[in-house]
Amino acid sequence: MIRFLVRWLLRLLFRVRVRGAIAPHDKLLIVSNHESLLDGILLGAFLPVRPVWVLHSTIARHWFVRLPMRFLPHLIVDSTHPLAMKAVIGLVEAGRPVLIFPEGRVTNTGTMMKIYEGPAFVAVRTGATVVPVHISGAVYTLFSRMSGDFPRRWFPRITVTIHPPRTVATPEAARSRARHKMGAEALRKIMQEAAFASHEKTSLFPALLDAIAIFGRRRRILEDIREEQVSYGRLLKGSLALGRLVAKLSSEGETVGVLMPNLTTTVSLLYGMFAMRRIPAMLNYTAGPDALNSACRVAGVRLVLTSRTFLEKARLAGVAERLENVRLVYMEDLRAMFGVADKLWLMGWALWFPRAAARPVRPEEPAVILFTSGSEGKPKGVALSHAAIVANVAQCRAVIEFAPRDKFMSALPLFHSFGLTVGVVLPLASGSRVFLYTSPLHYRVIPELIYDRDCTVLFASSTFLGNYAKYAHPFDFHTLRLVVSGAEKLSEDVRKLYLEKCYIRIQEGYGVTETAPCLSVNTPMAARTGSVGELFPGCEYRIEPVPGIAEGGLLHVRGPNVMLGYLAENQPGAIQPACSIYGEGWHNTGDVATVDEAGFIRIVGRVRRFAKVAGEMVSLEVVERIAAAASPAFEHASAAVAEAGRGEVVVLFTEDPHLRREQLQQAARDLGAPELAVPRRIVALEEIPCLGAGKKDYVRLNQMARELKSPQAAIQ
Repeated sequence: MIRFLVRWLLRLLFRVRVRGAIAPHDKLLIVSNHESLLDGILLGAFLPVRPVWVLHSTIARHWFVRLPMRFLPHLIVDSTHPLAMKAVIGLVEAGRPVLIFPEGRVTNTGTMMKIYEGPAFVAVRTGATVVPVHISGAVYTLFSRMSGDFPRRWFPRITVTIHPPRTVATPEAARSRARHKMGAEALRKIMQEAAFASHEKTSLFPALLDAIAIFGRRRRILEDIREEQVSYGRLLKGSLALGRLVAKLSSEGETVGVLMPNLTTTVSLLYGMFAMRRIPAMLNYTAGPDALNSACRVAGVRLVLTSRTFLEKARLAGVAERLENVRLVYMEDLRAMFGVADKLWLMGWALWFPRAAARPVRPEEPAVILFTSGSEGKPKGVALSHAAIVANVAQCRAVIEFAPRDKFMSALPLFHSFGLTVGVVLPLASGSRVFLYTSPLHYRVIPELIYDRDCTVLFASSTFLGNYAKYAHPFDFHTLRLVVSGAEKLSEDVRKLYLEKCYIRIQEGYGVTETAPCLSVNTPMAARTGSVGELFPGCEYRIEPVPGIAEGGLLHVRGPNVMLGYLAENQPGAIQPACSIYGEGWHNTGDVATVDEAGFIRIVGRVRRFAKVAGEMVSLEVVERIAAAASPAFEHASAAVAEAGRGEVVVLFTEDPHLRREQLQQAARDLGAPELAVPRRIVALEEIPCLGAGKKDYVRLNQMARELKSPQAAIQ
């Protein structure tokens, strides 16, 4: 009767939803995240089984915990005692269902904290079936341990998700200490997968509305170089207004080009298009008129939204004039189109009922068209669905803590998937503030802005990070708690520079545009130097052997964040579904990778970034690593050029005018690299060409290598 009354009261106050069920098992271990002091009552009322509760001694001291435990079977353990888990093992082996919180305490970060080895030891020792349970929403109650500006309310909605049963395999290690640690890592991955699988499958505009419902319309969330702070409410108002205007200029489901910089207006425009079921095609304004015309043609773009002020300040007016077969509409002209009827619709209806005012959009529909960087060939159009971007955000939040106290420095352009998903959608979903900056190339300005705006999170490419640190004062980065490198391989010199100058450990990640974009990342909880981290929860991989490459193979991935497909050149606007040799839904990343026994991925190099020298496959990444070791203070890039009678010859482009082949040979010997990886030709440049996202422009470098008038003259 007490259980029934408690369940009725919780459903009345917190609108508790329970998803999933628990099947009977001989040995059952239930593990759950720990968001609040209310969790025990929640699980006691709604779990379909009556388990024995395992409580940490520090939690059991509180009277409000002891009181409900009087009515529930429980066991109090002390994690510092070496024999604490023996009693738990006895209960499981006796057939009693056991429930335990592997974190051992209520979270004070809003996400999962460290996992103790004891619960994993119990699962391995008994061979029990592990049922992960994820509680979401309880962290926003007054019973949580959150502080600061974290939103806490009286009665938020709570969801309890019971996931399919799992098992923790017996770790293979010589020492018991290593086996315990490996078991805890396996349980951590199970908990992270449960956290990701519990996310709501929705489209981007409803996801924004969910965040607004949690954090409130008054919360200031966006800021740009105009020094205007935009709240969630103002963002919603701007999104609905711009979405209605774009709806007047285009038809539902149409792809519309967006040629805009990193501004709060651009974010409002994108979410307005999401709300009104228009598909933004993010045009790379650094690519030149030919690439822009190609992108518009492939995506079937007839309308391009841009700004006169932006075109003038960025000196792109001439480029915009050369766009063919498209209609340019300037943001400055849209205000005059917003009439009285539109204002009445906005103020009297849309702002009050935004879900009803927006067009219905299925999560599987295309959300945005992005274009690959084109660092090794012609850029390709990539169609990403709402579900893919929302899933990628959920994957990031499942493995890394993001909270309202964070502030992102978002300088990567929004036409890059890294800048869009991680720089805007992720912080908006997490309640984290964002400072939008228009160019990542302002190496002196960005460190000063990080210092002035107290930014805590920075995502950038290795090239950009290196330049920021080069011009920064060591104290400029004192507020940064998380620096993540992506888009290109993290340079060892950049890693050391941040450690020695700023006392910051860069977390290297990996992803491609086709996966929205993140696939893996090192985290403070799980990291290995030289790797790009563990594959995100919900993703799976396969390694395809490549003839001539002994280490690793082509990385193929599948997951909820994989693109819908590429845009077909012969059929503008048509999407070719994602597919590889492993079937539909799989994507060939084009990267050669290895995966170790713990699941950490190491990227060997791009398959196109291998040259056949004297009949042997040579990685151009290794060539650049040798150059970096020989001349760490300068940037280097390599290319392979065909030569009659000799196969391919490696050309090294360097910003070091004094670099000689003898230095490269010595560096290769020190690194243990093969002699064939030492380039025979060295070309000095004032600056290595880069793309807008920070990657080296290998297309241009290959063209420069082919156009060398006298290659032999370049030999040093």
